Amino acid sequence: MAGIFEYFVVCGLGPEIRTVDGNKGFYGTGVTYLSFLLDQFPPSNHSLYPPPPPQLPTCVLPAGVEFYSSGLDSNDVSTFPRSYPIVLTEGDGSKIFVSCIAFRDPVSEDIAEAYCIPANSFADKCICLVSRSPSFHILRDALEELFILCFSPTGSSKPLWDIIAYVVSNVPLPTPGKDRVLFAIENCLLSVEAPPKDGLPHADISFQPLVQCLDVDNLIRLFTAVLLERRILLRSNKYSLLTLVSEAICHLIYPFRWQHVYIPLLFFSGVDYIDAPTPYMMGLHSGVDTSDLAMDGVVVVDLEYNRITTSEEIPPIPEPELGSLRGEITKLLYPNVASIDQMKASFGHSIEQYPKGGNKPWGEDHDLQLRLIFLKFFASILSGYRNFIENTANHVFNTQAFMKKRSRSTNQPPESMITQFLDSHGFMDYLERGIGSDQSNNNLLDKLQDAIGRGQNPISILPSSMAEPEIITISDPGAGTAGSGAKYCYDRFPSNIRTEEQEEKRRQILKIASGALESGKHTPSSPSMLVGKDPKEASLSPRERAAERERMVLDIKVKLQGLWLRLLKLGATDDPLSSFEYGTILALIESDAEGIGGSGFVECIREHIHSGWLGHLTEEQFIAVKELLKTAISRATSRNDMSTIRDALEVSAEMYKKDTNNVPDYVQRHLLSLSIWEELRYALTIHYSKFFIRQAGLGLPDNDAWYMIETIAEKNNIGYKQFIKLRGLLSHIQQLRISYWGVSSVKVQSVSSYGLPSPRPQDATDDSQQPAEASGVGRSWVQSMFSRDTTSRANSFSRVRRWTSDSGTLAANENTKSTSSPHKQDLPTSGQKKIQSSVRTLRGHSGAITALHCVTRREVWDLVGDREDAGFFISGSTDCTVS
Repeated sequence: MAGIFEYFVVCGLGPEIRTVDGNKGFYGTGVTYLSFLLDQFPPSNHSLYPPPPPQLPTCVLPAGVEFYSSGLDSNDVSTFPRSYPIVLTEGDGSKIFVSCIAFRDPVSEDIAEAYCIPANSFADKCICLVSRSPSFHILRDALEELFILCFSPTGSSKPLWDIIAYVVSNVPLPTPGKDRVLFAIENCLLSVEAPPKDGLPHADISFQPLVQCLDVDNLIRLFTAVLLERRILLRSNKYSLLTLVSEAICHLIYPFRWQHVYIPLLFFSGVDYIDAPTPYMMGLHSGVDTSDLAMDGVVVVDLEYNRITTSEEIPPIPEPELGSLRGEITKLLYPNVASIDQMKASFGHSIEQYPKGGNKPWGEDHDLQLRLIFLKFFASILSGYRNFIENTANHVFNTQAFMKKRSRSTNQPPESMITQFLDSHGFMDYLERGIGSDQSNNNLLDKLQDAIGRGQNPISILPSSMAEPEIITISDPGAGTAGSGAKYCYDRFPSNIRTEEQEEKRRQILKIASGALESGKHTPSSPSMLVGKDPKEASLSPRERAAERERMVLDIKVKLQGLWLRLLKLGATDDPLSSFEYGTILALIESDAEGIGGSGFVECIREHIHSGWLGHLTEEQFIAVKELLKTAISRATSRNDMSTIRDALEVSAEMYKKDTNNVPDYVQRHLLSLSIWEELRYALTIHYSKFFIRQAGLGLPDNDAWYMIETIAEKNNIGYKQFIKLRGLLSHIQQLRISYWGVSSVKVQSVSSYGLPSPRPQDATDDSQQPAEASGVGRSWVQSMFSRDTTSRANSFSRVRRWTSDSGTLAANENTKSTSSPHKQDLPTSGQKKIQSSVRTLRGHSGAITALHCVTRREVWDLVGDREDAGFFISGSTDCTVS
């Protein structure tokens, strides 16, 4: 039988001390440090359960670990232990429930000695009980008994970790609706049970904090925001309140489920997650500053002051459901006020649908009535919804027909709130769970609609609790037998017995820390001077490294999402290159050795494009984005990170600006001067073969294309059979090109020492006289893209033949590089004489040439190698599509 407790965990200050910024070492009492997993039962080598989630140490101490000069002070409330629950969400949406007690505990002597921490110092520590069952009360009660037993002056009859092992290993999970499990921790008797499965979901919390913090209108407003899947941020100075209110509101939307990010208690260093663009429900301590965040569209719920603020309107619940919901809640919370006009006599029928609460203290009956009120609301607003379920390939629910039917019954136009709710992930998830599922027989919403239709009491849909549960008693056979009157007392929370391997690892970490401290006595000791020095990285366990990396990846990605959106919102007078957003993104890309910053930046652009963004940039934004992508690609190239390079090139084909002639200029063109093109190692051979198909189709000379394919094949070690296939494919594409574009008259070309043919005519002059200004223009326009299919997200590079010319022409045309006349006869006379005649005829091209540009030796070298020519190339041809 599965146990109700999966783990007992201790988190706090470990042998390796790090600040929340990742710097190793001790920097005084004014700095916040990371929390680590110190002890656990069952031990890490067991196979009963999955290991504790790696983010657990960070989440159970959301403010981090601080040092103190004193411990518990009976005259100072701030030194008292704090007991609070947290909820962690797994990748599959399942929840992990944790009860925590945080307190000040003396710093271990060996740690204090290794890091030169002042004697008799204290630091934050947290003990936790972890469970998959939402049994908040028993988790808290059991954990508090263990904590009290540890510091009891009378002591315990067994070592504390033996008691912990007994509780975690032997207390079973009760059978819902049948069992009640009794167990003892020393002399304290505890019990736990679970409600029947065919009733409302198990909610072992009180809903009283929710209704005490928010008045009726704000409660309904928060409920609506959750239904419509807004970004919701709860604020309070009490950890417990954030978790209890989050859980309560999730139970009030039953039978629907919150489908998005769910962090009831967000650790302080994760405050930037608030700027994430996706829906979430998070709780944050009131002491954390959010003034530097955009907070656009975030629904901020201040539980301390009964206040809800947001920059976006929350559509109200329509009538008559709104009035009925408000009246039912008011009747439950303030029964004397709600019934003040009612007669005491009932005239043979009950005025109340639910049992009268009167002035009784809030209890489980009130929790049940509140949940039924909201379930009744859903039964009303979704009346007849089952008639509009369509289990087809394209639709699950006929929203349009349902809204028409509702409009006819209410004589009102379709309400925005209901329309948005029917399009939500929560509603779609509910329908998908119900279609073809065995759960349809236990659907309380359907049962309630049927009961209301028959005029029955809503409580009748819940299972009766007439039968007494079976009592299961768990006894500890070792209680009282550890010795005659033996007692175990502690002045601090004890560590579990370590294995020899664990003890040796701890000694090595502290030895390295002590040695690093000695060697650093003659150097500055500020955290900023120690960034990058990580002599103890190998001491982390794989799970610790995975947890740290996961936290870092999530942190960087969320920061990048907010920064990217703010970069695009800069005003016309703002310079993106000098903005805070640009500088921060650049720093995240450049300072990240693992490439998380670069790949995360590319990913957030791609997600923005997929969300419907058209990719149009202003001139200033274009320059900033181009430079950021260049940096990301350069960093990825140094790491041989091919996937990031490929993704960066793909998103660069989606973003563009328009020149004075309204011709799109895509960011992708401006990335072709990077060294990645010279090295030709950013993708697999098949990807390059597709690329060269495009080049052949646009007229790249056969010997140029074949040499580049040979280079790629050599680097990728492909066999001669693939050589033959690629050569044949290239020849075939060249024939297709000629049939479409026509034959180009290319003069005999020389071959340079690098084996690359030069298109420079023999009579062309040296390009050393090329004006310096031409370099910037050529670098901005190395290639020309004729046309692109906006529905495709693949790379769409294209190259055109360059017009060779004398360098003397370039100075004369410097001021007309982007505005030259499209016709040759309109060019200056000197320019007409210098332009060569080896120009391809573009068959199928009926649009005007919109620009004439020059390239220099440097631009050509950046693209294909050492060339000796300079020349022109064209842009435009927006009406011609190359397949």
